[in-house]
Amino acid sequence: MEITEHIEALRHEGTRLARAAARTELSAPVPTCPEWQLADLLRHVGYVHRWADAIVSRRLQAPLDDAGAAAAVGPMPSDAGLLDWFREGHAALVDTLTGAPADLECWSFLPSPSPLAFWARRQAHETAIHRHDADAAAGAPGPAVDPALALDGIDELVRGFMTRSRATLRSDRPRTLQVRTTDSADGADGAGSWRLTITQEPPTVTTDERPEPADLTLTGPAHELYLLLWNRLPAEQAREVEATGDRDLLALWNDAATIR
Repeated sequence: MEITEHIEALRHEGTRLARAAARTELSAPVPTCPEWQLADLLRHVGYVHRWADAIVSRRLQAPLDDAGAAAAVGPMPSDAGLLDWFREGHAALVDTLTGAPADLECWSFLPSPSPLAFWARRQAHETAIHRHDADAAAGAPGPAVDPALALDGIDELVRGFMTRSRATLRSDRPRTLQVRTTDSADGADGAGSWRLTITQEPPTVTTDERPEPADLTLTGPAHELYLLLWNRLPAEQAREVEATGDRDLLALWNDAATIR
């Protein structure tokens, strides 16, 4: 996806998140984030938007420490002002990313063609996943994530987050997980495919199809695999995803493939 497409996805998904929140009590539990109520979700995403905005707008070359982040984000609002506070932070981040130069230099934490590409992509998926959480709190499913965004989000998760040294997805014996989408983004060359080899070291990932079977193969539409792999959709509810092989590996994923 292009940077402009990520920014547009951030815009749409943030608007959808706010709409879901506007029709829901702030005390509503968030089933996909069991420790949270909707107010906690809004404060979290609003915090992240302001945090990212500060890094990009100030061209920061290192992450903010706790004190710096608190100063950048400012005081947390009361419940009465929470939704407006979220909307303001979301709009400011969209404007900052839209106006940022292509040669922007600032801190980022995953491999990317550029810092601007990283932040646009990361905030698009941060917001899209939490929009699903807001829909869950509202008790009504929202629109499915666009296939292009879903494919991109699977790629960010498995090739970005899961291969970091701090990733907790590990196995005492080598195990393989193949993820294969049955749809593709408009204009893309075929559907997405990722093969993870999970050992006692950070997983390795290839995007080529291997002739030998994996220990577990997950096949289905990108929007369901996106939510399943981000641990937002239980396997039994992913009705269009076919799981072939050792389903214990899916349980390992659910337990260990977490983003902090």
